[in-house]
Amino acid sequence: MAGNACIARYGRFRLSMRESRPNLSAMMIRLFLAAMAASFAAFGLWSLLDPIGMTSSLGVDVGGANGAYEMRGVYGGVSLGAAVLMAAGAIRQSLLRPALWFLVTYLGGYVFARAVALLLGPAPTPDFYLFIAFESLGLILALVSLRANAGR
Repeated sequence: MAGNACIARYGRFRLSMRESRPNLSAMMIRLFLAAMAASFAAFGLWSLLDPIGMTSSLGVDVGGANGAYEMRGVYGGVSLGAAVLMAAGAIRQSLLRPALWFLVTYLGGYVFARAVALLLGPAPTPDFYLFIAFESLGLILALVSLRANAGR
């Protein structure tokens, strides 16, 4: 009987050790969200502080007060808001899946629109292929992360 109690305690100990051990896929997902948060934050700050410089460096002409105002809101504000959600998802388990779903929706919209734009033409300058690659890779990693984190 004492042997059974010892085995039962050992089994509970092993179970609690397994639960407390960090899950490698969960850590990778959190690192992915943290990297995305940093990317969104950097782009958002750049867009907020220098919207005309940001757009002109990409070969996009935006002028006037309304153009700068719009770039600050759309690229600056939305990107900073996304950065906050990605950081929160990296820190809090309860926000991890909502952050991933946001990425799937947001980046999925970009990938879809860019694919349509490539079909309709004209083709963008080579600089924009970096954006297409970033958004496509981000979308794929977000989808894989959602799948790896299913049911949690």
